Amino acid sequence: MICQFFVLSQRGDNIVFRDYRGEVQKGSAEVFFRKVKFWKGDEGEEAPPVFNLDGVNYIHVKVAGLLFVATTRVNVSPSLVLELLQRIARVIKDYLGVLSEESLRKNFVLVYELLDEVIDFGYPQTTSTEVLKSYIFNEPIVVDAARLPPLGPAAIFVHGSKRMPGTAVTKSVVANEPGGKKREEIFVDIIEKISVTFSSSGYILTSEIDGTIQMKSYLTGNPEIRLALNEELSIGRGGSSAYGFGGSAGVGPVVLDDCNFHETVHLENFDLDRTLTLVPPDGEFSVMNYRMTQEFKPPFRVNAVIEEAGSFKAEVILKVRADFSPTITANTISVHMPLPTYTTRVSYELEPGAIGQITDFKEANRKLEWNLKKIVGGSEHTLRAKLTLSQESHANIMREAGPVSMNFTIPMYNASRLQVRYLQIAKKSKTHNPYRWVRYVTHANSYVARL
Repeated sequence: MICQFFVLSQRGDNIVFRDYRGEVQKGSAEVFFRKVKFWKGDEGEEAPPVFNLDGVNYIHVKVAGLLFVATTRVNVSPSLVLELLQRIARVIKDYLGVLSEESLRKNFVLVYELLDEVIDFGYPQTTSTEVLKSYIFNEPIVVDAARLPPLGPAAIFVHGSKRMPGTAVTKSVVANEPGGKKREEIFVDIIEKISVTFSSSGYILTSEIDGTIQMKSYLTGNPEIRLALNEELSIGRGGSSAYGFGGSAGVGPVVLDDCNFHETVHLENFDLDRTLTLVPPDGEFSVMNYRMTQEFKPPFRVNAVIEEAGSFKAEVILKVRADFSPTITANTISVHMPLPTYTTRVSYELEPGAIGQITDFKEANRKLEWNLKKIVGGSEHTLRAKLTLSQESHANIMREAGPVSMNFTIPMYNASRLQVRYLQIAKKSKTHNPYRWVRYVTHANSYVARL
């Protein structure tokens, strides 16, 4: 299976290293990081997750800014090793609460103990947080999550009028609160990644949503959970879905193309009232994954125009309009637009009173960047960029620029309209009233506008 496993920081520091078989040279971590850092790809592309160098296969994933890497000399399934690396990262996060360089360094004894149980002589044994609890005896050293940079702009859990900082979920599932107490809480995230392609006239060419319902439970005794979704939820484009449910396209406001569920989910009542029954295991896991290609209202409209402004000049006008409620705010918005290869200089003109906007021109790959700290729903923002060209512009300048791509995060918003109607917990007593936190987050997976 795998020969080595190691975790590197963004600087290339070796935080965790375990050699299982002795078949790969000891300096493989340095060789890997040097290759990844100076990877020569088209237009500054990053190194692929799997590559071979001098007879050694390097397989890696990037999680929370850390590089989780496995090496092997034999022909193994890359997808199997990639999944293993993701699960190792998840198990470590479950035990430490926070996955960061500091938490790994403070808990290196616990991390090595976990690795010895997860992998034996290069072969995976188990990646279940619940099963590992029987074999792990070291207690995690808690890292002060308040001092850590926010994991994302959606670091607020909202439930009615209650608000709790996102750091509430960054706790170990095996450690108790100070004083030996354990706070009864359960967190549910509906996370959606949307992909939209617009034509030059603004029409939607393709649209897709990849969503997941994530759950992290701090409930003692593993009580039964009932999670209710939209009553008018249909699955499958035809008269029935692959799971035997009787939904049909067009019946309800939410139509999913397909979905799959965690192994602990019971589906006896799903066809009747769209409720999922499960006993949540320890740690973070995906209750349900789903995909939707039905046309939906995109959160942003992007318009881009490039015009000649002289023999060696051109002008780009970018407009971004937020088509969602003014009560919602999108964060960390980034707009990218490739420019003609003969662009030598770019000067920017922001709208009057613009705050929290940063512009840049990446000369290495001739790309315009426009970063906005936040955008309130219903607002519109415009950027004008004046290009200086090294050769005379011509009629094909439109073909040599674009398309415009966009990245963003929108807390408390989901494009599919999938909702959690209620989250019911089997109570052990009248005084047992766990806290329930639900949030919605939308990310841009691929948001492209053609010129």
